[in-house]
Amino acid sequence: MATTTSADMDGIKSSKKAFRLSPAAISYLQATPLTVILGGFLLLPILMILVVSFWDYDFAQMYPDFLSMNYTETLGSWVTWKIYVNTLKYALMVWVLTLFIGFWVAYFLAFHIRTTAMQMVLFLVCTVPFLTSNIIRMISWIPVLGRNGLVNSTLINSGIISEPVEWLLYSDFAVVLAMVHLYTLFMVTPIFNTLMRIDKALVEAARDAGATSWQTLTNVILPLAKPGMAIGTIFVVTLVMADFSTVQVMSGGQSASVALMMKNQMSLLQYPAAAANAVVLLVLVLMMVAGILRIVDIRKEL
Repeated sequence: MATTTSADMDGIKSSKKAFRLSPAAISYLQATPLTVILGGFLLLPILMILVVSFWDYDFAQMYPDFLSMNYTETLGSWVTWKIYVNTLKYALMVWVLTLFIGFWVAYFLAFHIRTTAMQMVLFLVCTVPFLTSNIIRMISWIPVLGRNGLVNSTLINSGIISEPVEWLLYSDFAVVLAMVHLYTLFMVTPIFNTLMRIDKALVEAARDAGATSWQTLTNVILPLAKPGMAIGTIFVVTLVMADFSTVQVMSGGQSASVALMMKNQMSLLQYPAAAANAVVLLVLVLMMVAGILRIVDIRKEL
């Protein structure tokens, strides 16, 4: 039987050391799959949109070029600026309403429901509407808000009004209401997650120190809930800025948003112009997200 000498063992050990990777190389290898995925499915499409935004086009096809015409038409038109302002108006109104509703729903679940099991049950109840399509949930408001809908019929039969209220449907009110319905859960979830992490001993300590319920809310709970509120804000604002179907259906074609404008441009085969608007919208959203991140540190929630 052959025996292994000490020299052979030393050679085996040295060969193993020769193939050992450095910690830095291991880190790069671990990050490679995520880098490939993000590069292929996120960065590359954005780069393609940026390139196409400088191309020329006509009614039939696109022509590879490097022109600033699409950006000039986008940023130089008062109609486009009006549409951007209208989109920001929707984002602001929906954000305020979803933040108000989302915080109080999350606060009720986190601090007024005693058992964890019941908290999860009630939270799952909040997610039940998301088992259906956004389009179905959106158009379900039409028979409620319409001229002969449930709200107008109830008000007329009660004698409160003598004729139907016209602005309930196909108006900015209908658009905002539908968006609040669609996106409130995106505000509830991160805030609820943040509130559940708050040590209840802090609340008890504030009460023992003589703080009122309002003082406890404003001085203890709200500051600790800021990361969840910031994450919910990012979710809601980005969703509203990219929404075109809700604006188109609930406004009856009487209002517009940037996403709807891009959708119409693509239907007319004006892809470079739509790409330019997409780049401008992306920059605007990134600036808003950067401003939020400067104010609130959300790394502890990630």
